[in-house]
Amino acid sequence: MGVLDSVLDRLPQTGPLALTPARRTLIMQFMRFGVVGVLGFLCDATTVYAMRHVIGQAGALILAYFVAASMNFVINRLWTFRGVGAGDNLLRQWGIFLAANSLGFLLNRGTALTLTYTVPFINQHVVLALVAGTLAGMFSNFTLSRRLVFR
Repeated sequence: MGVLDSVLDRLPQTGPLALTPARRTLIMQFMRFGVVGVLGFLCDATTVYAMRHVIGQAGALILAYFVAASMNFVINRLWTFRGVGAGDNLLRQWGIFLAANSLGFLLNRGTALTLTYTVPFINQHVVLALVAGTLAGMFSNFTLSRRLVFR
């Protein structure tokens, strides 16, 4: 039993807030999605900081999103939504993942770019823009991934 399972075991097992099997699955997927999101954030930030002096801040923000999104897709496919949609063509599913998460992309990078170019402090500390962008896109990305990509 993993750490995530032990967290869920502390939730009510009876009553109106009972942890039904469907709710348990949903919560486990969301928690795993969050863990993958943290890894994606680290990949995202690393790519931005590594590339911003090479291709500019805006270019690095865009490139980093696709690098991190691709890594997130692979880990979500193998862990978060393990076995769900596994028979689908990998490249097709990756394309659907990117398309489905385009709203999250707009929320994420729109927030990050807006903050970067309007708040001088954040322009000097891009990681803060990345955190804000990640939070802005997280819920739409989870919902769309669950309903459209890994079903």
